[in-house]
Amino acid sequence: MDPSNGDMYTLEANLMNQSLRELSDGAAKDPITRLRLLCLSRGATGILGLGRAFRAMDDDGSKALNEEEFISGIRDTGLDVTDDEIKQMFNIFDEDGSGSINMTEFLVKLRPAMNQARISIIDQAFNKMDRDNDGVITIADLKNVYSVKEHPKYQSGEMSEDEILTDFLHNFEGGRGNLDGKITREEFINYYATISASIDNDMYFDLMMRQAYRM
Repeated sequence: MDPSNGDMYTLEANLMNQSLRELSDGAAKDPITRLRLLCLSRGATGILGLGRAFRAMDDDGSKALNEEEFISGIRDTGLDVTDDEIKQMFNIFDEDGSGSINMTEFLVKLRPAMNQARISIIDQAFNKMDRDNDGVITIADLKNVYSVKEHPKYQSGEMSEDEILTDFLHNFEGGRGNLDGKITREEFINYYATISASIDNDMYFDLMMRQAYRM
């Protein structure tokens, strides 16, 4: 299993550069599109990092954001938007007019669209990794599916098994302040939704996932 292979890094770098160009040239007028481009310009963990930042504001555990929390979160991203545009975004995501936004639904709408075939292969990869079926990938799960014995840094003694597995998990976590060594299914899908955005061919995406996770 090598989900951090060179092809994926190249795809991610290309997507980051393309998104940054589109964001810089001002062609995207819609604030939600600009927010998506900002996240994509930060790599595969851009949307994931935004989700974790928003969840850190969820003091009551409601898994929802009120307008004040949403405004604060958007401002923290550094996105160049007006107060009116932020309110416009909030109203779009607050479909039922309840005054709050479900964070999962928000992230699903923000991430690049994927067809069911791509979501299915990502789900299969997650299920293979999540050996105890608790909905979270941890080091304990990885030890059952990922042997580090062939890893050059393990063979040289530079890194221990736990260090290598932790490093793998950090590939999926958004930002240094958000590293907890746990990856949820939603975060896993959001990560690969970004990679997916740079791949036009469904068969290539399927092949890439199968090779990465030896499925």
